[in-house]
Amino acid sequence: MAYSPIANAPRYRALWWLSLSLLVLIIDQLTKLWANSALVYHEPYPILPFLNFTLVYNTGAAFSFLAEAGGWQRYFLTGLAIVISLVMIIWLSRLSSQQKWLAATLALILGGAIGNLIDRVLYGYVIDFIDVYYQTWHFPAFNIADSAITVGAIMLLIDALWLSHSQHAPYSS
Repeated sequence: MAYSPIANAPRYRALWWLSLSLLVLIIDQLTKLWANSALVYHEPYPILPFLNFTLVYNTGAAFSFLAEAGGWQRYFLTGLAIVISLVMIIWLSRLSSQQKWLAATLALILGGAIGNLIDRVLYGYVIDFIDVYYQTWHFPAFNIADSAITVGAIMLLIDALWLSHSQHAPYSS
């Protein structure tokens, strides 16, 4: 079979967007390594009047959802992250060149999902350390991967609700 640049173009575009996923993954893992070595478990390190770095180990999903579920969530969330990652990679490879917003969205979600997947497989929990609060109220601690997933999910919602899809097909032909 002869090489065709046009036929292989979606793969190259997907590889470019996978580099964004890789960047998210690297930043996430480096910051978690730093947090795990530099911070003391559950001791807040003040950064700003509304922000601490506080090392916590999250056995649940994003923002500690299902953290007290009894252990089964590790396997469920690991399997879910693997399936989501595979779906994101396939979806990325099928996008047209006009779908840059959606590609960035999927790349952010993918990088975050793999970042938390690595923690869950290696440690049985996810390392969280970003603690945003107001007075005595604290949002559940999170990490760079959670941030990328959240930004990606918001972008996906914007894409679904407001961006026009009439200008391009959902998949390349």
